[in-house]
Amino acid sequence: MLRQRLIYVSGALALMCALPALAGKPSHSPTPPEFTDATVHDPSVIPTDGQYYVFGSHLAAAKTRDWMNWERFAEGANPENPLFEDVHTELADTFAWAETDTLWAADVIQLEDGRYYMYYNASRGDSPRSAMGIAVSDAIEGPYENQGIFLRSGMWGEASEDGTIYDARIHPNVVDPDAFYDEQGKLWMVYGSYSGGLFIFEMDPETGFPLPGQGYGKHLMGGNHSRIEAPYMLYSPDTEYYYLFTSFGGLAADGGYNIRVARSRTPDGPFFDAQGNNMADVKSDPALPLFDDASIEPYGVKIMGNHLFTRELGEVGTGLGTGYKSPGHNSAYYDAETGRYYLIFHSRFPGTGELHEIRTHEFFFNEDGWPVVAPYRYADNTAERNGGGKAMKVRRPDVVGDYKFIRLSKTITGDMDESEYVSLTNNGRIQGAAEGRWWFAGNNRIDLEIDGEGYSGVLSHQWNPTAERYDVTFSAASETGLTVWGSHMPTRDADELIQAVLDDINFSNNLLLDDILLPTEAARGSQITWVSSAPEWLAADGSVTRPAHGEGDKAVTLTATVSYQGQSQSRSYGFTVRQQTPNGLLAHYSFDSNLSDSTGQAAAGQVSGGLIDTAGGEIGYMTGVQGDAALFDGASGVRLPDGLISTNEYTVSYWLNPSELTAFTTTFFGAASNASWVSVLPVGHGFANGNTMVWSGQAWYDAVTGLTIPGDAWSHLAFTVNEGALNVYVDGVLRFAGENFPDLFTGQNGIFSLGVNWWDVPYQGLMDELKVYEQALSAEQIYDLYSE
Repeated sequence: MLRQRLIYVSGALALMCALPALAGKPSHSPTPPEFTDATVHDPSVIPTDGQYYVFGSHLAAAKTRDWMNWERFAEGANPENPLFEDVHTELADTFAWAETDTLWAADVIQLEDGRYYMYYNASRGDSPRSAMGIAVSDAIEGPYENQGIFLRSGMWGEASEDGTIYDARIHPNVVDPDAFYDEQGKLWMVYGSYSGGLFIFEMDPETGFPLPGQGYGKHLMGGNHSRIEAPYMLYSPDTEYYYLFTSFGGLAADGGYNIRVARSRTPDGPFFDAQGNNMADVKSDPALPLFDDASIEPYGVKIMGNHLFTRELGEVGTGLGTGYKSPGHNSAYYDAETGRYYLIFHSRFPGTGELHEIRTHEFFFNEDGWPVVAPYRYADNTAERNGGGKAMKVRRPDVVGDYKFIRLSKTITGDMDESEYVSLTNNGRIQGAAEGRWWFAGNNRIDLEIDGEGYSGVLSHQWNPTAERYDVTFSAASETGLTVWGSHMPTRDADELIQAVLDDINFSNNLLLDDILLPTEAARGSQITWVSSAPEWLAADGSVTRPAHGEGDKAVTLTATVSYQGQSQSRSYGFTVRQQTPNGLLAHYSFDSNLSDSTGQAAAGQVSGGLIDTAGGEIGYMTGVQGDAALFDGASGVRLPDGLISTNEYTVSYWLNPSELTAFTTTFFGAASNASWVSVLPVGHGFANGNTMVWSGQAWYDAVTGLTIPGDAWSHLAFTVNEGALNVYVDGVLRFAGENFPDLFTGQNGIFSLGVNWWDVPYQGLMDELKVYEQALSAEQIYDLYSE
């Protein structure tokens, strides 16, 4: 399982300099590739003018020359988007039919007349009420001129495009188009999402519209609302197959989105998976609940899904490791000049909520003619290749050794398939988390038998972004459509590994208010045991018992012993277990002519400039709700003590009297990093209709209160967090209640401020009676704070 509450941080970057030279590949010092990432959901690729463009949902578009550095140049159905002169006016009929202003995955193709044809589509999202049309431009970056709608769906109780009454179980949701030419020069479009499944019809190459008389076209896959969508077609001249890429599952971070493929000798099918299943028969069981995944899970060759190459303690690099959450809605590209294949998709990432970005991976075809995707994102490894763009040869001795090993399961779930350890021995054995045999087949080919199942795969050198080196990897697919990946690890002796583990255990906060998670396993399966000098306060399992208020804080030493291959070494770490606070109150800033904490437990606030980490600024004082209040001049803030909140249960309460109300301006701000934060906004962003809200930047959590507090008047704001449960109160009344709020501060030495953050216009107005608690107060207690 992915660790959810780590209280130690990595010091492994220092190891890269401190450790002896690592055995294995590459033989030269690699130059780290540079990446510039961009956000485009559902990217559909088109090469032109020496660049590669992707168009996606929400009228977003980006371009690249090298698959690594992306520049987004369009985003949002708004007047500023260069793809249309006025998208809302030009596509008014589309938005009216779909009952939305949301545009879904666009596809752009250049037809024989040299012009660019954009297949746009809009959909409500909560039903198959959708419309699809064409817009045309002489330039790839627009502006595009609308040619009109040619396909509709979701006409409940009415005749559909094929003349029969629309039935969402058998008729498509007309979104997610992909237009393509086949090898005979015919123009086709494949499309569809959920509902009745995926369909294909032939297009008029002169107009770009469907040829008449086809209705919705020919059914290829899915039905009964099965969660199958985002078709994309690619022909391979190497295998002479048409490959139909699709996404199964849900696109959210917990939706289990994953990419699967089937193939056919003809563009309109039928398409079969590795087990010989006709994908036209793959659909949800109508007797089971809506969006049943169990019916479709066994089918298709799964080539990409939730996974994590876990970085264990003692391994080079930082963070959790490298992996994806809900990767999907891909396009694919064959470079005829180099003979290389690329998979382009969007993905979310472990621990970052709904943040998504474009990713490109190279893929290959195994001996059975199925695509196997490189386990790491594409990096220009020209130095790792021979001439002609072909992959550098992998020799058999390069393959022998230890690997991080991932099996992509076919289960559609939000859980991740995490790496395990296996060894490929010189005598052809596979040992460790998987058992079996392997054979070096030459020409960068590898065959494996893993737990009784055969796999055909490809070896390649790939850039490992966690370890920052090129590693030998293998990607292989089985006859049942399962994919396995391996990433070679350098050789390390026991003493070296133990030292690396001990060096990597670093605690970000040694002042304890809550239980901590102590690691018990590390790199290569090494074991960690713990001994406490005062188990009555801090036990060897990390549980904390805090002294009563007045007993004082308690100093405790924990000693870790790391054991591996019969050797062991120890190291000690000091902690302070904090005494209990009176009534759970961590700090009370009354602002009575100063920035001191009246409880004496926390440090005084410090005046900052207009950003959280700038000097200067000035805080004044005026009459407040009780005594004085702090006066913020719109160019200043207050930096509160670091680590003020350090658990996943807390309450923040204060009074606010803004003289200016500006969007995004923060009043209370807390951050573990510039990507992981919470902010209380008197005026929220556009999607919140300007309402007062609590906003988080890790999972993009929007806690909207449904009202906007007034200017030049006092309002009481409070929010409580209790292990992911978030409540937001205005003037003592609960205005928002939600779950799954991110754990921002456990094990972090967080940064806290009033009135300023790193980006936005500072707060202008009064603030009074800030109280921070180490517990989630009840609704009655919040009302009491307001009533005071």
